Amino acid sequence: MKNEITLLKSILLLLSLSVQATSKQLEGNPATEIVSILNNNRTARKLSKLDESPGLGCMALQYAELCEGNCNVNNNTVSCEPPEDDFTQVFAPNCGVELPTFGTITGHILACSSHYAKPQVAFSDILFRDSKALLVLRNRSHTEVGVGMARLHKGGTFFWCLLFSDGGTNSTFVLEDNGRGIKQRKGCYSGSALSCSNAHVISMRLLNSFVVFLLSIQTFR
Repeated sequence: MKNEITLLKSILLLLSLSVQATSKQLEGNPATEIVSILNNNRTARKLSKLDESPGLGCMALQYAELCEGNCNVNNNTVSCEPPEDDFTQVFAPNCGVELPTFGTITGHILACSSHYAKPQVAFSDILFRDSKALLVLRNRSHTEVGVGMARLHKGGTFFWCLLFSDGGTNSTFVLEDNGRGIKQRKGCYSGSALSCSNAHVISMRLLNSFVVFLLSIQTFR
């Protein structure tokens, strides 16, 4: 009996360490980190930095969520093109973007992966790995960018979306409630003070269930 409980405790410890590692891996806001890497890439080529727009970032997250189930994990591509009206009738209202400030979206990048990749790897190996995406990145008409990232439940796939605009800072895609907007239930987006803390929620639920199971065995015995 003692050996069985010791074994269960060992399994619990391993699960706990695994969840902690996932949590540390996703500390902070990887969407904001993508913006920083993107701007470093632009300035290295003597292009202007892009302003980080929380409104665009939140809509990018909405776009990513809409594409759940449309990921080709063999080449990290997403076949998903929402109706144009979704930006003003769905994405903006869900984020709390003030519609009078809705500007022009000048480009977008959408990609996915079957596992989490750190921002630098996601940038080079997933988001901007071909010439078509690099042309979007280096477009001189862009002035703003927003990034959204979410781990969606169906298969645990990670989706990344970037939206670009030629709008002005604090004048386009403005979030209501003094820039707070509407709190999102999944993932994270650039310009937000919130970390991407829900990406390992499934693992945490599994761990909690196992804790309850272990305690029930100990109590029963």
